[in-house]
Amino acid sequence: MLVTSEAWKAAYPGASIGLLAMHDVANPEEHPGLDEHKQALENDLRSQYAGYDRARFKALPTMQAYNAYYRRFTKSYHVQLQLESIVLRDKSIPRVAALVESMFMAELKNGLLTAGHDLERVRAPVRVDVAGESEQYTRLNGQDQTLKAGDMMIADAEGILSSIIYGPDRRTCINPQTRRVLFTVYAPPGIEQEAVTRHLGDIRDNVLLFAPQAEVVLLRVYGSEGTA
Repeated sequence: MLVTSEAWKAAYPGASIGLLAMHDVANPEEHPGLDEHKQALENDLRSQYAGYDRARFKALPTMQAYNAYYRRFTKSYHVQLQLESIVLRDKSIPRVAALVESMFMAELKNGLLTAGHDLERVRAPVRVDVAGESEQYTRLNGQDQTLKAGDMMIADAEGILSSIIYGPDRRTCINPQTRRVLFTVYAPPGIEQEAVTRHLGDIRDNVLLFAPQAEVVLLRVYGSEGTA
């Protein structure tokens, strides 16, 4: 399912990519079971991180790994900022379509960067690589974007699916008609493959709350130094 380039292996020893593919999913605008789970997660996060400030969030091992990556590109890790908004400013997880919400919830729980795609629009082979000087794609917001050289990226036979710094593409985005879905997880060096596997399992469990008929066709982690 995933081709790992030699350039990626050389540039990011200890990194990994997680893939979760599911068929026969649904993507409702809302679902009571998912809403209940989301509220419980928000409460758990506020309890788990009670008394934290930004410095303590940055000191978490997962955040340290991502922040070390993002600093190379003079960026901040947005998942940490989103977690801070839930815990420190009592914000709620945004209401979006259920498949995307399932991904957001797992991101906040585990801190691992994830992108979602309509699997019907993905064209094999899928590969993880390192961006050069000229790769371009259309971001989820419709903006044309040139990738930053050295950024991790995932592409298929037609073009780029996502990059760490700029996120997922528009061509394969999850939509109301999505019935086959692909979630991809970027784990920079410092994130254990077992943590990626657990994270994929959390996304799967979230999806099964509102799509119990869904079938997992792939749940796998690909490491630059070996596969879990």
